[in-house]
Amino acid sequence: MSGINKVILVGRLGKKPEAREVNNKVLVTFSVATSDSWTDKNTGQKQEKTEWHNICIWGRQGEIAAQYLDKGSQVYLEGKIETRKYQDKTTGQDRYSTQIVLNGFDSTLQMLDSKASSDQRVPVPQAARSPQVDNSQLRDLGGDGQSIPPVALDDFEDKDIPF
Repeated sequence: MSGINKVILVGRLGKKPEAREVNNKVLVTFSVATSDSWTDKNTGQKQEKTEWHNICIWGRQGEIAAQYLDKGSQVYLEGKIETRKYQDKTTGQDRYSTQIVLNGFDSTLQMLDSKASSDQRVPVPQAARSPQVDNSQLRDLGGDGQSIPPVALDDFEDKDIPF
C-alpha cells in the first residue's frame, strides 16, 4: 500500500497572497499561522505555540485566493505536504523548504471570513486567467437530458426539502 499525504489546516494568513505565473499557470504563495494553547499543569499559566506554514496554490484556486484573501483572513486548507531541496546561492549548501501544496481535485480552499475588501485584491497575471464563459451557453440538464426549469424563490418552500 502506498501512503496517504493529506494536510488539513485552519489558520490565518500572515501576509497578502503573492501571485505569479509559472509555466502558464498561476502560482499563489502565502503563509498561514496555526496556534495551539494549553494550561501548564505545573504552573497553571496559559501557554501558546504558533506554527507558520508556507502555502502554494496552483491554478484557479490560486486565482481565487489572490483575489479574495488578505493578511489576517481565516482559511481552511486541505492539501499535500512537500519538501523541496535547493542550494543556497550565497553558501552553496543544500537547504530544504517544506510547504503545503494545493493543486488539483484533491485540494480544498475555504474562506472562513470576509475580511478581504475588493480594493485590496492582488492582481492575477493576465495570461493565466481562466477563459471567460458565455453563460448563455450553459444549461442545467436532468438525468434524462432535459432542461431543468429554474425555480422562483417565491415558489420554493421549506417543506419541499426532503431532509
